Amino acid sequence: MTDGPGFGIVIDCVDPGSLAPFWSAALDYQVIGSVQNYVLLLPNGRSAPKLLLQRVPEAKVTKNRTHLDIEVSDIEAEATRLEGLGARRLSHGVASEHGSRWVVMRDPEGNEFCVCNGGT
Repeated sequence: MTDGPGFGIVIDCVDPGSLAPFWSAALDYQVIGSVQNYVLLLPNGRSAPKLLLQRVPEAKVTKNRTHLDIEVSDIEAEATRLEGLGARRLSHGVASEHGSRWVVMRDPEGNEFCVCNGGT
């Protein structure tokens, strides 16, 4: 039996080296290293996708078509923790739909992500 395909997540950014500490702390990932336009982060002792921060010449302009959901039991506490790391809230209060609850946030370069309960 063979394993199915794996996947990683790539976030385009202007300065991967400056953004790496945020995502490392936000997701409990380790910064493995950098080469030219890339910084690689891997999860600390658990199975999860790799995260690659990729330098691109252009700044972010519009809403992301894809985003990360950080799933936690206490949305407010996690959103507050991430604000302390440099994230900003885009929504005030917690949104709710179909059993899911979330807060929309931006990382220090403006990439959107959600802090959510993971749904029911």
